[in-house]
Amino acid sequence: MDLLELHKQSEDLLNKEVTLEGWIKNHRRQKEFGFIDFSDGTCFKHIQVVYDNTLENFPEISHTLVGSALKITGTLIPSSGNQDYEVKASQIEVVGACPEDYPIQPKRHTKEFLREQAYLRPRTNLFQAVFRVRSVAAHAIHTYFQERGYVYFHAPLLTSSDCEGAGEMFQVTTLPIDTLKDKIDYSKDFFGKKVNLTVSTQLELETFATSFKKSYSFGPTFRAENSNTKTHAAEFWMVEPEIAFCDLNGDMDIMESMLKFVVQYVLEHCPDEMEFFDTFVEKGIIEKLTKLINSKFTRIDHKEAIKILKEANIKWEFEPEYGEDIAKEHEKYITEYFNGPVFIKNWPKDIKAFYMKLNSDGKTVAAVDLEVPGAGELMGGSQREEDYDKLVSRMKELGLNPEDMEWYLNLRKYGTCPHAGFGMGFERLLIYLTGVDNIRDVIAYPRTPGNCEF
Repeated sequence: MDLLELHKQSEDLLNKEVTLEGWIKNHRRQKEFGFIDFSDGTCFKHIQVVYDNTLENFPEISHTLVGSALKITGTLIPSSGNQDYEVKASQIEVVGACPEDYPIQPKRHTKEFLREQAYLRPRTNLFQAVFRVRSVAAHAIHTYFQERGYVYFHAPLLTSSDCEGAGEMFQVTTLPIDTLKDKIDYSKDFFGKKVNLTVSTQLELETFATSFKKSYSFGPTFRAENSNTKTHAAEFWMVEPEIAFCDLNGDMDIMESMLKFVVQYVLEHCPDEMEFFDTFVEKGIIEKLTKLINSKFTRIDHKEAIKILKEANIKWEFEPEYGEDIAKEHEKYITEYFNGPVFIKNWPKDIKAFYMKLNSDGKTVAAVDLEVPGAGELMGGSQREEDYDKLVSRMKELGLNPEDMEWYLNLRKYGTCPHAGFGMGFERLLIYLTGVDNIRDVIAYPRTPGNCEF
């Protein structure tokens, strides 16, 4: 029986025999009896197992160490301690013993130490909670889109296009390393051209949106950005929906709806984990997330946001300017100013990507960033440019060769329509949901500069 099942059926199972399989989290030994804090990983709650010297193998069990795998048969009984019930063991089998040098002892470990033990850290309470919330949040995302008729697009990880135009891409090659110091002859490479790991699935995703009307991708993306901040990683997961016959306002409606759905889903399905985060990681996180669900997201133009920032009686580290991006300190102020999430829309075209729809003023594009209290930018999206000539002109303006993306331009020739979409870094959402403030601690095996172990 799983612990999850036991906790759900505890009232019916009282005074009945149960069999559990799992691991020792803590072990308190007395001369004639002992207490085992026991978990099998199927839920966040542990259970106490009580045993005494009536066990045939009592000496062996009393010397069994933390981390060992056990099979326990016993009776579920009311507890005289802090918990509602416990298991009185009648038989305990040591399935896999653990030695004294087991790194995950029942004490407080730093996150830095646990990153060095990444293959074992899911056994700790913190990472049990983080990775269960990650699993549930991923399911919530799929549930949201599947229930609304979106087609799940399995995007290619290998691509010859650079969606963001930043050039920070990992190159994939089968050419011998000793040839790479010279000018590379891509005709001799596996694909016959330069190929990279994807930074975004958006361009390919548009082909599905203009076929199925509503589509989404959810998978790994890669950025060769040499950054060691708390919110950057070389490999991370992105959620990217794309919707045909949708403008910027419709895009924002979906962004708000999806985020509220996922937050609500996690609060409902991970109550124990969220209580743990609220107690030990970020005080008031449940209140913060509940407030977001009940908030009406503000929508303002980039120009208005800059005006608010300039009029603020604050000495900024980075002075806000009308034609430029905004900094973390600006994001924080804007969400505090409106006391809730804020969509900042209609950004200067010169700091945005080529595919974003040019507004009638000729100076801005129909782009939007969602800023949330305590986290800053969580999502970014835009209405895409559906006009063939305008898209070609914009590509040339940015030094891109339209011939390299003929297939993408053809989407504007073959039954074009207004369409929009957005991207959300899944790990940034998890940082917001859990209060764990480093991307290295919400992804199982973080890939950051100089780090590709396990």
